[in-house]
Amino acid sequence: MKRYALLIAIVFAVPLPAHHSFAAEYDANKRVSLKGIVTKVDWMNPHVYFYMDITDDKGIYNWALEMGPPAGLQKAGWNKNTIKIGDEVIVDATRAKDGSRQANARSVTMASTGQKLGAASSQGKTPD
Repeated sequence: MKRYALLIAIVFAVPLPAHHSFAAEYDANKRVSLKGIVTKVDWMNPHVYFYMDITDDKGIYNWALEMGPPAGLQKAGWNKNTIKIGDEVIVDATRAKDGSRQANARSVTMASTGQKLGAASSQGKTPD
C-alpha cells in the first residue's frame, strides 16, 4: 500500500506544462501581416506552430506563428502537408504582448494560389 501512495505522490509532483489563454500571451489590438517563406512546421498538440523567414531592408527575421490544435485545423480543412518548408505564405496575425517575433495566426494565405485558410485561432471573436 505504501508503494502505491509513493507512486501517486510522485505522479502528482511532476509539473505539467501550462496552457495559457490567448489574452495572456497576445495583444488583440496588435495586428500584423507577414509574408515570408516557411522554415519549419510543428504539427502537434496543444497548438500547431510554423516558423517563417521574413525579409525586409534590414535583414531576415524568423517568426513563430501559433495556430489552433491539430483537430481544429483539420476541421478547417488543414492536414500535415497543407503548408510545407519552402512555401511562401501571407499571414494575418496578432502579435505577442512581449514584442517578440511570435504571433497567433488568424489566417494563412498561400502566396502561389491565393488560397486563404483559417488558422483555428484561440483568439475567439477577432476585432476588425
